[in-house]
Parts: sequence; C-alpha cells; structure tokens
Amino acid sequence: MPEHQTIEWKASWDDEYLKWICGYANAYGGTLYIGKEDHDGAVIGLENSRKLLKDIPDKITHTMGIIADVNLRSEGKREYLEIIVEKYPSLINLRGRYYYRSGSTMKHGAEVLTK
Repeated sequence: MPEHQTIEWKASWDDEYLKWICGYANAYGGTLYIGKEDHDGAVIGLENSRKLLKDIPDKITHTMGIIADVNLRSEGKREYLEIIVEKYPSLINLRGRYYYRSGSTMKHGAEVLTK
C-alpha cells in the first residue's frame, strides 16, 4: 500500500503531524502510520509507542476538538501506531488555521479570526 491522498507514513511522531490529522478531517479522511519508513512503509517500530498511544489522542482532542482512532499495531516485535481520521462534516481548525489534504500535499487556509 503506497502513500497517497489518504495514507501517510512517518518514522516517528512530531506534533507538526497534527496538521495532517486536521487536513484529513477536512478532506476525505485518512490514515497516518507512525513507526514506518517514510519512503517505503517498512515497519521500523517505535520505542515510545505506549506513551504515544495515550498522548496523541489527547493532543488531537485538545487542539482540534475531534476524536481519531489511535491503534497500536505490531509486525514481528516492532510496534507502530495507526491513526485513523474520519472526514468531519464541518471544518476543523488547528490553532486557528484550517488544513486540507489534497493529493500528497497539505494545504492551509486563512487563520480563524477570534475576539
């Protein structure tokens, strides 16, 4: 399964990937795998998978107010995370910015103006 509009592989977690999650929620939904090689999807594993299993759902909910399925998966002795994001019926923002997944790129829109 190669990377495409609804699938992305990352070797390790970075909070920057919250943009991908927001973009998936605003587009067609998608799945982000953490602990897989970015270029070919081979499982490399995560040392802190159990901690991330708790931290990532909390970050998603606290920054965007949405829920995503975060699942612990394994291949052999290597663990990785699968983050499944459904398409949301209303626009979702991350820290006042809207993101949208288009093809294999992430687009962002105008900032949300709040008083």
